[in-house]
Parts: sequence; C-alpha cells; structure tokens
Amino acid sequence: MLYILVFLAGLFSGFINVIAGGGSLITLPVLNLLGLPIDVANGTNRIGIIFQNITATTKFRKNDVLDLKRAIFLAIPATFGALVGANIVVNIDKALLKSIVGFILIIMSIFLVKRPDLWTKERKVKRNNIISFVVFFLIGIYGGFIQAGVGFFLMSALVLLEGYDLVKTNAIKVFLVLVYTLFAFIVFAVNDQVNYIAGFVLALGSISGGYLGSTFSIKKGSKWIQRVLFIVLIIIGIYYIYNALTK
Repeated sequence: MLYILVFLAGLFSGFINVIAGGGSLITLPVLNLLGLPIDVANGTNRIGIIFQNITATTKFRKNDVLDLKRAIFLAIPATFGALVGANIVVNIDKALLKSIVGFILIIMSIFLVKRPDLWTKERKVKRNNIISFVVFFLIGIYGGFIQAGVGFFLMSALVLLEGYDLVKTNAIKVFLVLVYTLFAFIVFAVNDQVNYIAGFVLALGSISGGYLGSTFSIKKGSKWIQRVLFIVLIIIGIYYIYNALTK
C-alpha cells in the first residue's frame, strides 16, 4: 500500500516539478512514511528526479523548445554547485533557512503578478556570463543540498538573467536539474543513502508525471504555467514559514 502511495507521489511531484517546482515537498514526507530516515529519503528522492527529467528533457528537445547550447553552459556551474551542496554540512539554523526561503517564494509570487509580461514573453537581454555562472553555481549548491524548491530559483534566474519565457525556461530548468542531480546522486549512493527499491517505484510515477508536465507546458504555454507557478509558490512559501515557526 505504501509503495502505491510512493508511485502516486512520484506521479504528482513529476508533474509539478516540470511545470513549476516543489515536488520534493511531496515525495520526501512519503518516503519518510515508508520508514526511510531523512538522509536516505533525500538520496532516494534523486532517482525519481533523474527519471522524470530524462522524460521531460526528451519531450522538450523533440518539440524544439530546449536551447541546448545555453543549457549546457549553465549546467556547468550548477553541477559544480550541486557537488558542493551534496558534500557540505550547512551550519545555518534550519528553521531560519526555511523562513528565508518561504519569504523569498512569496515575494516571487507577488512579482509574478505585478510583472506578468516579464514571465510570459521571451525578451532580449544582455547576458553576463560571469553573473550567470555565479548565480547558477549558488543555486546548484542549494539544489545539491536540499533540492526542494530549487526549481523556483532556477526559473527566476532563467527569466530575469537569461530572458527566456516560461516554456523555454522550463525546458532548460529540467535539463539543468537532470545534469547536476546525476552527479549529486553519486555522492548519496557512495555514502549508502539510497533505497533503490523505493527509488525505482518513485521513478515509475515520476516518469509519467514528467511526461504529462512537459506536455502540459508545451501545449498550454506560458500563461498557464504562470498560473500554476503562482499557486504553488504561495502554498509552498506559506508551508516553509509555518513549518519554521512551529518547530
């Protein structure tokens, strides 16, 4: 019964992760319910992420919405950052970290409403490779260590710094997460923090969710992604703040 729940969690999180982000906030608690310690759940969760993003990246590439050349460039700093994040122990208070992330997500949701055209239309921007390298390296550290919510930060950087609309942003986002998660996963596997049976059950659901999410993204376009993103940002932002204040 619990494995069925893990599959369904993978399905839903795969869909949400590809369109917006935050799916790990669904899968991590479910993996905990299965009896996995949080560190093992964190490592196991990466299997689902890898498979959902392989599926979504293939779909985006097939529909010619993935700027592969730029995505490969941005994947380099993100991957180095993820390796750092997967190997270090963060000394900041966890409750404080959750509060900060929660407030950032809510601010992003307000910005999403105030400047809708910024997110739904592709723009020509003067890209600064040094700034992009640093920003995606820092996001990679967060993704390698926590993962949950990293999609929101990647999407913000891709829209604001790179000038992409939300459809192309989603395509690059899932590619970046796929690349750095492959490397971060090795760290978890070497440290024996992966339950492969639960991971592959999760992956089966994530593959389906990733396919549905990428299809939705391509067919519905930026306007619908914006609406889903706004709702998820508010819910997860409040969740982070509430969780931080009650612990």
